[in-house]
Amino acid sequence: MDTYLVGGAIRDELLGLPPGDRDWVVVGATPQQMLDAGFRPVGRDFPVFLHPHTGEEHALARTERKSGRGHRGFVVDADPSVTLEQDLQRRDFTINAIARDGAGTLVDPYGGVADIERRVLRHVGPAFAEDPLRVLRAARFMARLAPLGFQVAPETLALMRQMVEAGELDTLVAERVWQELRKALAAARPSAFLSTLRECGALAAVLPEVDALYGVPQRAEFHPEVDTGVHQQLVSDMAAQLAPGDDLVGFAALTHDLGKALTPAHVLPRHIGHEAAGLKPLATLCERLRIPTTHHRLAQAVCREHLNVHRLAELRDATVLELLERCDAFRQPAHVARIALCCEADKRGRLGHADADYPQGPELVRLHAAAAAVNARDLDLAEGLDGPQVGRALRQARIDAIAAARTLHNGTPQPPPPASAR
Repeated sequence: MDTYLVGGAIRDELLGLPPGDRDWVVVGATPQQMLDAGFRPVGRDFPVFLHPHTGEEHALARTERKSGRGHRGFVVDADPSVTLEQDLQRRDFTINAIARDGAGTLVDPYGGVADIERRVLRHVGPAFAEDPLRVLRAARFMARLAPLGFQVAPETLALMRQMVEAGELDTLVAERVWQELRKALAAARPSAFLSTLRECGALAAVLPEVDALYGVPQRAEFHPEVDTGVHQQLVSDMAAQLAPGDDLVGFAALTHDLGKALTPAHVLPRHIGHEAAGLKPLATLCERLRIPTTHHRLAQAVCREHLNVHRLAELRDATVLELLERCDAFRQPAHVARIALCCEADKRGRLGHADADYPQGPELVRLHAAAAAVNARDLDLAEGLDGPQVGRALRQARIDAIAAARTLHNGTPQPPPPASAR
């Protein structure tokens, strides 16, 4: 049997990217031969084994035949007669259909090396259309590769559009959509994920709440980009810049403005109350895609509170505490820094504002730290309090701590907030 390194490890090496997991394909072997050589089976849908020493995945060369709708509707053939070229032919993109033998020679029957040099994401062959998940994978790869100059090949984009129009994406299960979305939000340019899906019509199929933002106008004095969908792309990219690899921040940033799609036409371009209005479409999205609770809760806080964080300096000390309590900041303290980053991404994710200062972010973190340092047990011991008295005293002590932190930071007491903040 012959063993080849395949896929992403070679692609990333040729692109000069940090190496990830290495995957191998084994040609000319049976499952029993793999077991006899000490490999451990892990594949559920097709024969995949873990190397007895390295733990790296080794899959038997295989072909796939479409047997039904969706990404699971395949019959797999892993017969020893399957060739390396046949195995590579079933892969999604040419840049992932490159192998390397033990001597270091590349096997590239579908032009993947040339497409890497041309910075083109191109499907290997017609079988691409048999798996609707590949539409999302194309968009997710663009979120990672767009900063390197990659574009989707016109023929690949046309095929993706045909798949969407045929309703193939309706067969995708929520968990797989979330996996691709999560990876895209952790990539360097999430906006490329959104724009790629939108260009082939898939964004309306998988994220209709986000797709609805495009074409919705905003006030130009606050949003020079005007279009809410364009703003969302800028915010997502800014979130990726501020919190690289953090899909929690990425998801909350993605969904912070969903309420703007619901603004009545006669109110536009103003968006009064869009924060509260966005909670319902956010809940719908999270239920449909089975978004993890942690992501949903952080996104709720950012959706509801981002304008309050923007005007943090205007809020009374007690109002700051109430904001922190609504964000569950004392039980989930790590969320505070993430909320601050999302709000900063919202403020800087506007045309011409990418380098703007955002002092509200660190200020929110600092005021939370001051309030969180107040210990209820210390209050109880020092003042002999019990029952409801402890709760009232703790709340007042935290308000006092916020006030003291503001005074210490600014050197002078805070002026009274304007009427709009009361």
